[in-house]
Amino acid sequence: MGVKRITKVAIFVTLAAMLLLTGCQSAYYSALESVGVHKRDLMVDRVEKARDTQTEAKEQFNSALERFQVVLGKDGGELQDRYEQLNDEYEESKALADEVRERIDSVEDVSEALFEEWEQEITEYSSQKLASMSRRKLIKTRAQYKTMISAMRRAEKSMKPVLSTLHDQVLYLKHNLNAQTISSLKEELGEVKTDVAVLVKRMEASIDEANQFINSIQ
Repeated sequence: MGVKRITKVAIFVTLAAMLLLTGCQSAYYSALESVGVHKRDLMVDRVEKARDTQTEAKEQFNSALERFQVVLGKDGGELQDRYEQLNDEYEESKALADEVRERIDSVEDVSEALFEEWEQEITEYSSQKLASMSRRKLIKTRAQYKTMISAMRRAEKSMKPVLSTLHDQVLYLKHNLNAQTISSLKEELGEVKTDVAVLVKRMEASIDEANQFINSIQ
């Protein structure tokens, strides 16, 4: 690694550490720009990560549903083992749901900073023609962003009822490790299937919106 690159990384780490101490959003983005990381690029990167995490979460929720169906459909076997398998699926689903929410929060954070900066910089134009063109582009980009972020939030909210139902099933099995419990939980699987179907549909819509937004801004 060259001396310049080492220096650049060192500056970035130092400035990032300063942000953690000050908690200042503007200082954070200014620090990134000082080492060549611009808000626009950061925004695209965060949208891509949010999209990828949603894809992973969608697959996990489908996997959890399949595991619940298999485990609750088995005859015989240790009930404690069944509980542990289902609890693992629930915990993994919950962890991914939390990550999805954090990813979306990070997209909103950098987007607000980007649009605020864009608004301010439009006032710096001496050419009214260019200023008008830039403002139209801003309005279009912001509209596309709002459509995308709304889709992401709808998908995020759809995870909550699925997690609640999965948690109820796991908790009930934990408190009632007997054959009758399995029978009663099977009857509740229909609700899980419905919730997962809605979630997957909204996740796919959100992922499509993210792809369209990435293509439009690059």
